[in-house]
Amino acid sequence: MQEGGLRTKKTNPVPATNFVINRYRPGPYYVIPADGAAVEAFSVLREAMAKKRVAARSCVVLYQRGREVVIQPFGKGMLLTELRTHNEMISERSVFDDLKSTKYDKDLLEIAELLIDKKVTKFDPSKFEDTYEDALIAMIDAKRKGKKPPKPAPKPKENVVDLASVLRKSLAKEGIKQHPKARRKSA
Repeated sequence: MQEGGLRTKKTNPVPATNFVINRYRPGPYYVIPADGAAVEAFSVLREAMAKKRVAARSCVVLYQRGREVVIQPFGKGMLLTELRTHNEMISERSVFDDLKSTKYDKDLLEIAELLIDKKVTKFDPSKFEDTYEDALIAMIDAKRKGKKPPKPAPKPKENVVDLASVLRKSLAKEGIKQHPKARRKSA
């Protein structure tokens, strides 16, 4: 993967589950009672929120700035997650309105789904690494030592690709047999 000209590692897709979305967004904090006297009130509130399937919205000061947050039950404690303010959000219409609907080959969709099924891995947060930061540190260290910095990732080639053949080759490489209905007869 290329980010800002630095060479970074490639990653596999991970299934997007509620667990991943809620716990591993930037800014999750665990919330526990402040002291022994608060344990009962905290527990009652956490259990009531869990039974009603609700979360609380609040504002807290983090890093010298007021932050909107959501607080929700999580295990024996609660999880506090920062929210973006209205000013930090971009309207989805401003991004997607000009995107034209395209027709695609249903067989290609099935092939892509097979590849995704093959490539999806179990979510393991211990495998997270900031490859961009690692590449940046390597470049800075090389410059400090008077050496040439590592070569940047090559720019991607600007070529038009037949998606169907690329997907089929990838399936074959992964040892995935294509369903008979996904095979296209040539005209």
